[in-house]
Amino acid sequence: MDEHEEENNFQEIEYDFKEGDKVSLIIETETALGYTVLINDEFDGLLFRSEVFQELEENMEVVGYIKKIREDGKVDVSLRPQGFRNVIDSDTDKVLQKLKDSREGFLLLTDKSSPDAIRFHMKMSKKAFKKAVGNLYKQKLVLLKEDRIELVK
Repeated sequence: MDEHEEENNFQEIEYDFKEGDKVSLIIETETALGYTVLINDEFDGLLFRSEVFQELEENMEVVGYIKKIREDGKVDVSLRPQGFRNVIDSDTDKVLQKLKDSREGFLLLTDKSSPDAIRFHMKMSKKAFKKAVGNLYKQKLVLLKEDRIELVK
């Protein structure tokens, strides 16, 4: 079989969504890479473990977003809105709310905190946390201390 025949064996799938779209997901099976999901009750997709910051169970329904439609027809999804501005705003809001909810007005987390500590307390990656804190710092909403982040009073 030559290359041309192989290409013709790939059947293109017509999706009713595009990258960045908000979709309905049903969690199917946990795999080594993450979770297989059913998108809009019709299409298969994959939610990578690195995208998960909450407990998920089989048959659980969640809102997701189309991250990437691959050349081979496979679909990667995320539980977070896609696009730099959406993600930064969402993470920034989450950190700001966590600071406001703390009685003392500070978090004992910094850019030197372990990825596991940040994931546990903030339910986001260290990279996302650092971007969100940087955004708050640029807006002069937080002070960065050696051992914590403080809300500007």
